[in-house]
Amino acid sequence: METRPASAWLLLLSLIADCLKLAQPRDFTVKDIIYLHPSTTPYPGGFKCFTCEKAPDNYECNRWAPDIYCPKETRYCYTRHKMNDNGDSVLVTKRCVPLEKCLFVGCTGPDYEGNKVCTSCCEGPICNLPLPRNTSEAIFTTTSPINRTVRHLHSLAMTLTCMIILTLLSV
Repeated sequence: METRPASAWLLLLSLIADCLKLAQPRDFTVKDIIYLHPSTTPYPGGFKCFTCEKAPDNYECNRWAPDIYCPKETRYCYTRHKMNDNGDSVLVTKRCVPLEKCLFVGCTGPDYEGNKVCTSCCEGPICNLPLPRNTSEAIFTTTSPINRTVRHLHSLAMTLTCMIILTLLSV
C-alpha cells in the first residue's frame, strides 16, 4: 500500500472542514422568514376576505377566491347573496370593503323576479365564509368599536368644559 503525501491529507481535511462550515445552522433573516412564512401580512392589521363577483353559489365563490390581502383602506369583509323564491343561490358576491359599504346590511323583499337579496359585513380574517340567508344572518359584526372618534371628541369636550369652568371660577 502506497502512503499518500501529507499535502494530500491536508487538502482533504481542508475540504471536509469547509463542508462542515456549510452544514452549520445560521440565524434567520427577515428574507428567510418571508420566504418560509408567506402568510405574513403586507401591513399591520392586514387581513383576507373571500372574494368573488357574481358566483353561482357559495361553494364556487369560496373555491375560486383569490388568496390575496385586502387593500389597506378596507377593514371589513362584505357578502351579497341573491336567492330565488326557493332559497337557492342565484348570485354571490364577496369582497373587501370600507365601513361605508357596511352601513346598510339586511335582506330585501322579493323583487319583480321573486329574488331576495341579503347582505352582511364582518370584521376579521376570512370571516365571510357563510352566506346570509335571512335577516338574523344578514348582520354587521365587528370585533372592535366602529367609531373611535366619538370617544375622542367626548374626551375633548370634557376637557374644554373643565377648562372653561376653571377659568370662570378663577375670575
